[in-house]
Amino acid sequence: MAAPLTNLWKSRFATINPLLRICKGMGYSYRCYSFAKQSIARMLEKSLIQDNVKVKGWVRALRGHRDVIFLHVSDGSCVKPLQVVADPSLCGSDVTYGCCVSVEGRLVESSHPGQMVEVAAHRLQVLGPCDPVEFPFKARKKHSADYIRTYPHLRPRTNTFSSLLRIRSQATMAFHKYFQENGFCQIHTPILTSSDCEGAGEVFCVEPANSQLTQPVEGDREANHFFKCPTYLNVSGQLHLEVMSGGFSRVYTFGPTFRAENSRGRHHLCEFYMIEAELVFTDTLEDIMQVMEEMVRTTTQTVMESAQEDVHYYLQNTGAEKQRETVEAMATQQFKRITYTEAISLLHANNNFQFKVQWGADLQKEHERWLTQHLGDVPVFVTDFPAQLKPFYTKLNPDNKTVGAVDLLVPGVGELIGGSLREDNYDTLHSRLEAAGEQDMYDWYLDLRKYGSAPHGGFGLGFERYLQHLLGTGNIRDVIPFPRSPGTCKL
Repeated sequence: MAAPLTNLWKSRFATINPLLRICKGMGYSYRCYSFAKQSIARMLEKSLIQDNVKVKGWVRALRGHRDVIFLHVSDGSCVKPLQVVADPSLCGSDVTYGCCVSVEGRLVESSHPGQMVEVAAHRLQVLGPCDPVEFPFKARKKHSADYIRTYPHLRPRTNTFSSLLRIRSQATMAFHKYFQENGFCQIHTPILTSSDCEGAGEVFCVEPANSQLTQPVEGDREANHFFKCPTYLNVSGQLHLEVMSGGFSRVYTFGPTFRAENSRGRHHLCEFYMIEAELVFTDTLEDIMQVMEEMVRTTTQTVMESAQEDVHYYLQNTGAEKQRETVEAMATQQFKRITYTEAISLLHANNNFQFKVQWGADLQKEHERWLTQHLGDVPVFVTDFPAQLKPFYTKLNPDNKTVGAVDLLVPGVGELIGGSLREDNYDTLHSRLEAAGEQDMYDWYLDLRKYGSAPHGGFGLGFERYLQHLLGTGNIRDVIPFPRSPGTCKL
């Protein structure tokens, strides 16, 4: 079969290559063979006069005069719309705000100060009509984020949310770029798991809707489960990353995680994305903090440069222009470092909080935000937490009271990243699991310490919280395409 397949591909390329050479000879890249039309972003970027162009998109603004009609058309490729100038005879009553159109015409120099070019249309076709009376988003009206959130299936049609989605896309690629350029191997960790990594019990159980797929067997409790054991949506990919770190010195994952947390706060979601990394041969928390700081600093600079127009538009239209100063400080200034005990001392000195401050209690949002503000509105590493506040896998410090754990706090949001050194001593880990009665559940995890274990540690960053901090967004539900929270799972 190999020879016929090879000949088949040769014949295909023999047809394609002349076309590619023609495109190259005309000054176009090979990409033009794959796309029948240019995006609006490319048209505005090039600003080249062209006789025949085709534009498809949605009408974001419409102004009608006796002799001419101006349309602002967007295809989602950039924040700026393309102005289309059309004769009224081309526009029927179905050309309205929100409708989807196809425009053919000439790309000409624009007299409008907002852009270099515009399309002088000679053909306009409505691909999808839109009733402007029933459409929930009105032209030339600023809608609140709370209102837009009630239409999750339509909010990508708004300029503000479409900007957010482009920024989110750029941020996703910036994180991948950082990890790929720094020797990390991406791992696709599972969504279904039999372990509760955090140990807090905030898990969603998974069983088939069709009960006939599981046949109860008397005396066999496991037979009642589809996977023959209780199975959950993952709350973290960390334990699975630790498996992979037995053969790789640096690994990371970027995917959805789930928490059955009954909170409707502006910083919480039931489904969100986590960026998690595991590093082998780390002896101190400083090794992990250096990577965390470099990652946040580098990706933030990348996003602010690659999504400059969208960031400017989003901040301006959400009234968060001051957030730029905070973000620039994060990208340029050294992060602060204090211990948990030092943080408690600082909080005690203020002693004006709703939640009581005491050693051994977890830090609340108000405590975290106060610490970052008190220390200069820059990110703050808090290290060496009491052992009872952190999961079983966190490495115990020599004082036997605290563990090698770290939280990165950022202004306005609080905790952004949580990390720790992992306990790599078999006997110590076995004792802690035995005390919790979970040694059988984590026998595979103990095996990792039996066969070639090495000092290691890692961290997890909440991607939506990162975006919330980057853009000064008040509610975390406004930085994710489809928010999931208690009582809300629309679509």
